Amino acid sequence: MTAPLHEPTAKAPPSAEAAPSAAGESAAVDGNTKSVQGRSLGRIAWERLKRDRLALAGGGVILALVVIALLAPVITNLVGQDPDAFHEDTIDALFGTPKGSLGGISGDHLLGVEPVNGRDVFARILYGSRISLLVGFLSALVAVVLGTILGILAGFFGGWVDAAISRVMDGLLAFPQLLFIIALVSVMPNDLLGMTGSSVRVFVMILVIGFFGWPYIGRVVRGQTLSLREREYVEAARSLGAGRFHILFKELLPNLVAPIVVYTTMMIPTNILTEAALSFLGVGVKPPTASWGQMLSNAIDYYDSDPMYMIVPGLAIFITVLAFNLFGDGVRDALDPKGSR
Repeated sequence: MTAPLHEPTAKAPPSAEAAPSAAGESAAVDGNTKSVQGRSLGRIAWERLKRDRLALAGGGVILALVVIALLAPVITNLVGQDPDAFHEDTIDALFGTPKGSLGGISGDHLLGVEPVNGRDVFARILYGSRISLLVGFLSALVAVVLGTILGILAGFFGGWVDAAISRVMDGLLAFPQLLFIIALVSVMPNDLLGMTGSSVRVFVMILVIGFFGWPYIGRVVRGQTLSLREREYVEAARSLGAGRFHILFKELLPNLVAPIVVYTTMMIPTNILTEAALSFLGVGVKPPTASWGQMLSNAIDYYDSDPMYMIVPGLAIFITVLAFNLFGDGVRDALDPKGSR
């Protein structure tokens, strides 16, 4: 027999043929897995917030203010100024106003000096930020704790519990908060629970502002709870024998975090303005403790001869409140995109 003109092609083993296809399928599966990788709600909200430049700018200013307030003693030591030290040599003896232009701004006094006594404005602005942020944050914390607990109880239990808590909220919302604080501070003793002077007034302001502020967030939590308690996952938890406290703290409360956070960020600037108003009226912290509202009150007599003394604390309040409002709007839009602008 004659040999064949062409050698038969060798057949590849089955394993060799299957290997490339298996590798391709594995790569495709890995690619699909990466493309559909899930993201948590917190990550989604953070990605939305990162796209809002105004909110990020507001958050940066807030972070800077917190750091400045915490490090106020260190910063004033670095610049060599004491917030309570008098500098009579910087004051015109005839008119009682700072020497030089722009309220006595110089290399030693970065934001000028106060009229009459010559205290450094920069150091007092730094120490005043501690009072404003302390009252703003802690009073908001008091309001959030009370409003969340009472609001979720009113919305979940309903009936006479809801009626009683709602009537209390209505009464507090109609109560003249500012007049009550003025009357309370005026009769408050100088010593209380081991605290003296300005510490007593700061403590009273935190409690009273927080107490009168909880109905605002309480109404929001109550309304959200009325809606959430009828959801399927709550009914499923009931059918599985879950108790009331489990439903309240494990099923409802985690879904209330978003509105609570949003209203907290919007409540803090309001509390800062309330503290500044009280200090402006003379019922805030006692001198010589620095306060932005107190500085504005003292600047009324010198606004024509030394306008910088009024402009500096006014700008401090304006920038702080604006930063909180911008950040609060951004947080609201990130957590609740349906209600965005």
